[in-house]
Amino acid sequence: MNELSPKKLTAKDFATDQEVRWCPGCGDYAILKAVQKTLADIEADPANTVFISGIGCSSRFPYYMATYGFHTIHGRAPAFATGVKLANPDLDVWLVTGDGDGLSIGGNHMLHVLRRNLDLQILLFNNEIYGLTKGQYSPTSRPGTRSPSSPTGSVESSLNPAAFALGSGARFIARTIDTDQKRMPGVLARAHAHKGASFVEIFQNCIVFNDAIFADFTDKAVAADRQIFLEHGQPVTFGKESQFGIRRTPGDLTLEVVNLEEQGLTTDDLLVHDETDHLLATMLVNVSGTEGFPVVLGVIYCNPGESYDTQVSTQVEAAQEAKPNADMKELLYAGSTWEVS
Repeated sequence: MNELSPKKLTAKDFATDQEVRWCPGCGDYAILKAVQKTLADIEADPANTVFISGIGCSSRFPYYMATYGFHTIHGRAPAFATGVKLANPDLDVWLVTGDGDGLSIGGNHMLHVLRRNLDLQILLFNNEIYGLTKGQYSPTSRPGTRSPSSPTGSVESSLNPAAFALGSGARFIARTIDTDQKRMPGVLARAHAHKGASFVEIFQNCIVFNDAIFADFTDKAVAADRQIFLEHGQPVTFGKESQFGIRRTPGDLTLEVVNLEEQGLTTDDLLVHDETDHLLATMLVNVSGTEGFPVVLGVIYCNPGESYDTQVSTQVEAAQEAKPNADMKELLYAGSTWEVS
């Protein structure tokens, strides 16, 4: 008798019966849709998938995913994710956080999960504001941001999440936009395929407290001229007719924007994206969105290395083989002990 083929899952199979409770028009709805589609596309097993979040609007995510999930405490989602992955390395772990939860109170935990290269996917929703607690400025808010906690304008310089991830030792860094339903699933699938910590920054619009903060590069009227979607091995071009490009200046020390037609150049003169080049990734994230430069999207850096959970598992297996009959009580009493009467 022939075995029946397993049912192919769809995005709806990853949706729960819980009412999705974000503000109408919030970018989180689009991200949720893209994640559910991605899991169906990659044929993820709901019973082997875990979503872990901290605190914030983005952190309601586990309620809406028909997988296992933990809604944990402020900033500590990376610590919980580390424990889950080490306890069961076969689980597919996704970490959902925001710019405040992940880069302020959770900045230290984020740094260590990246440098350790734990095998999980980190989705950082960046709306440059604290949405859940009613609009205070966040680590990624721009100087001059007026908010309940900075009524006359923030005087802090803003944190660049992608640059932070690179500096922390992340081996996979990508960016996408909440409303980009065409390309976001592909970026998320690449993050999932990467063995190690995958850091994906998602520009997400907070329609209530920071509406249209990314309009200068997300509005349809300007998107083509204000965005670069990177592809490994391809010339870095942008514009409605790919009339603009990025090239290295003489000496390869900086990057510059060029107009191919006006300057008599071809794509052979342009920078070719190499996602394994750490220096290039650093240059790209630092010029991204600055005066005269478009915002860099897609996979910026991908250079796999052995993951933390794999190394720990190997270490545990070696210890078990060396002492197959180890006794826990003997271990605890192996050093100096004291008896208190």
